[in-house]
Amino acid sequence: MKLGNDSVKNKFDDISNKVDGLIARCQALRSENQGLLSRIKELEADLEKKNQTEETFSEQEALIQSKIDALLTKLDSFTRSEET
Repeated sequence: MKLGNDSVKNKFDDISNKVDGLIARCQALRSENQGLLSRIKELEADLEKKNQTEETFSEQEALIQSKIDALLTKLDSFTRSEET
């Protein structure tokens, strides 16, 4: 099958246009991927901050519970000494 010059040129133009479209799509996907990676980093940082906040809260809660227990022990000791 013999193609004319115009037909060959049209085929190359068609291929070139498709390649340009693929390159544009790859660049758009690369940009979107960068945005998603950036968002992941933000979410990981937020999660780490949340975890640290929860750990601090747990430590404070344990300290408060310890102080309450100590006060109850003192109160219990006091009431026992008063009964004797």
